[in-house]
Amino acid sequence: MTMSSAIFLPLLILHIAAGLVALSSGVVAMMSRKSGGGLHARAGHYFYLSMSAMAVSAALLTAWEPDRLSLGAAIWTFYLVHTSRQSAISRTGKLDRVSQWLAPVGLFATLLFLHGGLIALDSANGEFQDMPATAYFVFGSLASLSLLFDLSVLYRGGLKPRQRVARHLWRMMTAYFLAATSLFLGQQDDVFPFMKGSPILLLPSLFTLGFLTFWAIRFRFARNWLGNRPANAAQAKPAQI
Repeated sequence: MTMSSAIFLPLLILHIAAGLVALSSGVVAMMSRKSGGGLHARAGHYFYLSMSAMAVSAALLTAWEPDRLSLGAAIWTFYLVHTSRQSAISRTGKLDRVSQWLAPVGLFATLLFLHGGLIALDSANGEFQDMPATAYFVFGSLASLSLLFDLSVLYRGGLKPRQRVARHLWRMMTAYFLAATSLFLGQQDDVFPFMKGSPILLLPSLFTLGFLTFWAIRFRFARNWLGNRPANAAQAKPAQI
């Protein structure tokens, strides 16, 4: 066994194991009560650790099989998970130093996506490493948007409690979407050859998008629903998030 293969195999095992823990703990965190502690907090902690390990191992694995889109997605996932966790544990709504230091990491992922898209546009078939330019630009646009939100937080000096929770939610859910899509749609040939092309493989990604949409709508309109209670609005308890 060569030194290269001796490093590759443990990395691959770590990547797969971390991915399984992340996907399962993420479901538990999504479905448990958002009370700021208890099962949601414990599952979220395991999700944070396993997603970090999965992202780092995925980035390192591209050294054996260059994949610009996977490399950018791994780096962006790491950035999303860590900035989301900061939003969850912060009580001031301000970006701490770790989040500020991670901004260049998000910028690097954005540049990887956009550069890959430009290479694809310049190619004869409009692809780079078997991926169309559209895929690179879609990811690049979303990564750019997350960086703009960071700049907005710095400009405003912080986030209100509802905004802080919304930031935590969409970043964790986006990271989960990337992991689920990478496994069930991106690894059909290796992991699910017997189900290749099956619409069933779309379900985890669609579930994640549906869950994110539900909470986005709830955060947008929950205040109005609570505020429209005429009798006991003053005594009404805040909605659990």
